Amino acid sequence: MGKGIFTVKNLIKLAAVIAVYLIIMTVMEGNFATRHFKSLLVPIGINIILAVSLNITTGFLGELSLGHAGFMAIGAYSGALFTIFAENHTGIPNSLAFLIGIIIGGIVAALFGVVIGIPVLRLKGDYLAIVTLAFGEIVRSIVNFLSVTGGARGLSGIPRYTNYKWTYAFVIITIVLLANFVKSRYGRVISSIRDNSIAAESIGIKVSNYKIMAFVIAAFFAGVAGVLFGHNLSILKPGNFDYNKSIEILVIVVLGGMGSIPGSVISAIILTLLPEFLRGASNYRMLLYSLALILIMLFNSSEIRQRLEDSGKFPKLPKLPKLKARAR
Repeated sequence: MGKGIFTVKNLIKLAAVIAVYLIIMTVMEGNFATRHFKSLLVPIGINIILAVSLNITTGFLGELSLGHAGFMAIGAYSGALFTIFAENHTGIPNSLAFLIGIIIGGIVAALFGVVIGIPVLRLKGDYLAIVTLAFGEIVRSIVNFLSVTGGARGLSGIPRYTNYKWTYAFVIITIVLLANFVKSRYGRVISSIRDNSIAAESIGIKVSNYKIMAFVIAAFFAGVAGVLFGHNLSILKPGNFDYNKSIEILVIVVLGGMGSIPGSVISAIILTLLPEFLRGASNYRMLLYSLALILIMLFNSSEIRQRLEDSGKFPKLPKLPKLKARAR
C-alpha cells in the first residue's frame, strides 16, 4: 500500500511553502526592502526554473547541454506573440491569456526539444555540448532576422503580466513536478542511464527514448521560464539569449551540485543576488564575482562540504537504483 498524500512530512512542506509566500508577500507589499531588490524576486524565480530544469538533463541524465537559452528564447517569443495577439484582437482576460501563453511557450519549446533531441542525443560529451551550443546560436540568429519577432530591434509591446505571484506559483509547480519526476520510475531509469548507459540498455531500457524524454521536459520548463522572462521585461531582444545565458544557467547548476534540486534553488538565489551586492564595487565588480565563484567551487570540492554532507546538512547526489526490472 502506498503512502498517503497528507502525511506529516508533506503537511510540513506545505506549511513551509505557505510561510515563504507570506513572507515574500509581506516584503513586496510593505516597505521592508528597496524597490531595486523587490525587482530581483522575479529574476530569481526565473533562474530557479531554468536551473532546476537544466539539472534534469545535465545532472540526472548526465548529458552536457549548452542550448538551454535557445529553448528559453523559443518559449519567450512564442508566448509573447500569443499574448500580444490576444490583447489586441481578442477579449480573453489578461490572466487567462497569460496562462495560455505560458503553456504555448512551454509546448513550442518542448516540440523543438523533440526535433533537436532525436539527432543530437546520439552524440556524447563535448560533441553534444558543441551541437547544443550551436542550436542556441542558430535560434538567436533566426530570431535576429525574422520580422515577426522584431529582428535586432527586439519585440516590444509585450504586456507586463509577470509578477512575483505568478513567478512563485510556477517555481513551486516546477520544483514539485520535477522532484516527483526524479523520484518516479522514469527518473530512476534516467539516473541509471547516467551511471551506465550500456548496462541500462542491456536489460531492455530504451536509452534513446528516455534521453529524449528528459531533454523535452527540460526544454518545456525552459520555455515556461522564457515566457515569464519576456512578460517581465516587456521587450525581448536576441541578445538576451546568447550563449552567455546558457553558460550562466550551467554555472548555477554546477555550483548547486549536479543532480541536486535544492542545490540548484540555493545556487540560483545566491548567483542572482551576488552581482547586485557587488554593484557598488564599480570596476572590481566582475573580479569579485569571479573570485566568489572560485571560492564556491573550492568549497564544493572541499572536505568541509563532505563533512557537512555526512552530517546531513547538505543534499547529496541521489543514489542510483540497482537495475533489476525490465523497463519499457
